[in-house]
Amino acid sequence: MKPADAALTPANIVAELDRYVVGQKDAKRAVAVAIRNRWRRMQLSEDMRQEVLPKNILLMGPTGVGKTEIARRIATLMDAPFTKVEATKFTEVGYVGRDVESIIRDLLESAMLVVRERARRKVEKKAREKAEERVLDALVADWKPGDHDIEVFSSGEGGPSMHDLQIVRVKLRERLRAGALDDKEVDIQLRDTSQELGNIFGDASFAQTGIDLKQFMEKLRPPQAGKTKGARMTVGEAMKTLSGEEAESLVDTENVTTEAIELVENHGIVFLDEIDKVAGRQAGSGPDVSREGVQRDLLPLVEGTTVSTRHGPVKTDHVLFIGAGAFHVSKPSDLLPELQGRMPIRVRLDALTEEDFVRILTEPRNALTKQYTALLGTEKVKLKFTDDGIAEIARVAASANRTHENIGARRLFTVMERVLDEVSFDGPSLKGEKVQVDAAYVRHRVGDLLEDQDLGRYVL
Repeated sequence: MKPADAALTPANIVAELDRYVVGQKDAKRAVAVAIRNRWRRMQLSEDMRQEVLPKNILLMGPTGVGKTEIARRIATLMDAPFTKVEATKFTEVGYVGRDVESIIRDLLESAMLVVRERARRKVEKKAREKAEERVLDALVADWKPGDHDIEVFSSGEGGPSMHDLQIVRVKLRERLRAGALDDKEVDIQLRDTSQELGNIFGDASFAQTGIDLKQFMEKLRPPQAGKTKGARMTVGEAMKTLSGEEAESLVDTENVTTEAIELVENHGIVFLDEIDKVAGRQAGSGPDVSREGVQRDLLPLVEGTTVSTRHGPVKTDHVLFIGAGAFHVSKPSDLLPELQGRMPIRVRLDALTEEDFVRILTEPRNALTKQYTALLGTEKVKLKFTDDGIAEIARVAASANRTHENIGARRLFTVMERVLDEVSFDGPSLKGEKVQVDAAYVRHRVGDLLEDQDLGRYVL
């Protein structure tokens, strides 16, 4: 973890989660303690560190109450590798479908992106300098006396001298850094990657075998160093493209791989959604026949094993697993006893109430009312939600959840879309107008749907 993570106490983590997720105090506390324990573990001696296992969590509660959001926000807060998978996507080894080890491969790929981006930021300045030199080379090569983009005096009638070109380069550099040449077109040379043999098969090929096919094929290919292709683009586009190319060449791929594997092994978070759908140990046939097999395959990952990937072996001993499910039909005790034992922290999330909906619509940084206000603000429409309007939206959502399937806070999306359907459609023609969403406005838009249960079932 980063040194700054020491300041992320459980109380601070819960306070940060409160900015995005309403309620669910117990779940937030459990996740905060699990994350803090990871920091505590890294402060221990090497011998003791290896003995401390992660306290995996099982979140139980109906859909739309914040299970996924809590896991995603905590991963973002910690800047940790994170992957969300549906347990129902996987099948027992021997059946057609994805095997569970692909979870760790996906997690490593996300870590590679995070680490590579950090490495690129570190060399960003140097990469831009190298890109600038390549753009200047192209601009100087294209320059001729009398070029209206740059004024210099040629010292001879037979063409520019080396002294003139040096002056041109200095003046072009000044104009380039000032952004005055961003729209000027220039011919540049880019590295040609179109014939890389690995690209024929795609990066995902042979992923389950842990073989990096692209690297293997490149070793078989005769060396063709320096192969480039020409491209014509504006200076602004060239600077962006070449900066990325130079940054990529400056990044130490071996270090990136090593750091990414270490990041996954010590700070990776896997969110196993719908784990209740693979619960159950009854024998049978049909589509559910491999449910117990999926649990058996998950068990080694959760308790700690080594997974082969195309970047190298990854140990899962200290990866944090957060299982989640509604557990309407099944219950945690229906999971294999070994898997239950590997998820010692159990938290029940509460169903959301009408009061919770009011808070969800107003308190979080990304509250729906703020999102819609900003979206319509791009059309110069001033959208205002009154307190009674928000209360009515919450009442309608809670009523629809009681009457139909309870989908939690996701019901707010359908209600909001129905309430603002007309304004959203007419937005371009309402430029400069104010639209007030009060209780009467909400009832006008959705009142009939609440009264007509059959229609409301399909619309709300």
